Amino acid sequence: MTEVAWKLVDRAEWAAARASGAYAGSAVDLADGYIHLSGAEQLAETARRHYAGRTGLMLVAVDLRSLGDHLKWEASRGGALFPHLYAPLPVAAATQERPLSVDDEGIMQFDDGAAGWP
Repeated sequence: MTEVAWKLVDRAEWAAARASGAYAGSAVDLADGYIHLSGAEQLAETARRHYAGRTGLMLVAVDLRSLGDHLKWEASRGGALFPHLYAPLPVAAATQERPLSVDDEGIMQFDDGAAGWP
């Protein structure tokens, strides 16, 4: 499995997480009982399916090694294994973060115009 996963997060929610030290999750995460993360190869489809047309987002890289036993790899879309975090996400586990939006077709648009990240 990979050592890094990605989380698309509302900017205001991420700012609140930075202030408190942990991200409790989005409304969908809270309803499902875990924080949804994506591997690099899963991220584009996650953006397309769940964030199309959204602005005011952050893309956060998460060091999975720091999450311990709260991280579970579970089958989801098409049977692929996705990282699910059964605890709040510590802000200290974030190794990178970048503002972005997702266009109406579900393609991530980095607010600084750069491409290729992750």
